[in-house]
Amino acid sequence: MKIENDLLLRAARGEDIKRYPVWLMRQAGRILPEYRAVRGALSGFKELVETPERAAEVTIQPIDILGVDAAIIFSDILVVPEAMGLEYQLIEKKGPWFEKTIRSTDELIYANTNFDIEDRLGYVTEAIRIANKELNGRVPLIGFAGAPWTIFCYMTEGQGSKTFSESRKILYTNPTLAHELLDRITEVTIKYLKAQINAGAHMVQVFDSWAGILGERQYEEFGLKYMERIVNAINEVPITVFAKGAYASAHKIAALNCNTIGVDWNTDMRTFRDIVGENKTLQGNLDPCVLYSSHNEVEKMTNNMLNSFKSKRHIVNLGHGVYPDVDPEKVKTFINTVKNFKIK
Repeated sequence: MKIENDLLLRAARGEDIKRYPVWLMRQAGRILPEYRAVRGALSGFKELVETPERAAEVTIQPIDILGVDAAIIFSDILVVPEAMGLEYQLIEKKGPWFEKTIRSTDELIYANTNFDIEDRLGYVTEAIRIANKELNGRVPLIGFAGAPWTIFCYMTEGQGSKTFSESRKILYTNPTLAHELLDRITEVTIKYLKAQINAGAHMVQVFDSWAGILGERQYEEFGLKYMERIVNAINEVPITVFAKGAYASAHKIAALNCNTIGVDWNTDMRTFRDIVGENKTLQGNLDPCVLYSSHNEVEKMTNNMLNSFKSKRHIVNLGHGVYPDVDPEKVKTFINTVKNFKIK
């Protein structure tokens, strides 16, 4: 099916664009009353993720309401560890919780790789098929997964953390276990992303939310090594890597075989472009808290960011996900500012 608005894909491939494409991480979510209405009719977040018709519905909402240039399938990175055998819960105001964790070789039984992706994660691929049918070629649909290191953090820590000290401890005390678990996560993630692509995802993104808690050497060994396997395996559609906070590894991230690199708001875009060069598309990187400002300030700060770009190879986004209490009208101001910006 021909994509009517293919700005995102053109920008990712380095083709000529008349304006920058714009979308937001977590755009399908609590900022929209329409999303809250759909979720309120269900038992909670997990039921919404696991109900393809409803997941597709909230995937499409930002296209109709906010006017973004891409949809991203409504799901969660933690569906992968659950499919592998480590069930999670999402506790209101506390985040994810795993009753069991993997901190020993014996506990690797909770990291199964010998299963059919469609059998355990078919609700995600079905949501992609439904969303694509409903979008009818208006905009591209993005699929995604968590990076092996970030998924490792949750499977070993068992919950969110500021330090992930239990996860990092394993890197020192049992690196063999760490590599075995990371290898298994990588294997499943590649299969999962390919299943999303086969279902109709036009682009995929790999989120390494906890990349920044590792030093350069450790991130190379326990993070980038496995990220590299993923980007080398995915060649059907453009792929974006977002390694939040991994500033020391910028040169190595730039060398990955990906189309686009996500940039968080703590990174100077001009400096990052100098590191990456002209052969990669950058994505980002407005501070999400800018959207708490006045409409005039949102417009001003967005234009400041746009004027900092040194290349057309850019996809506009926030430096991380949009926060749930942000006014959707401020988001629209951000989006419309991008759409009205004239590329020099």
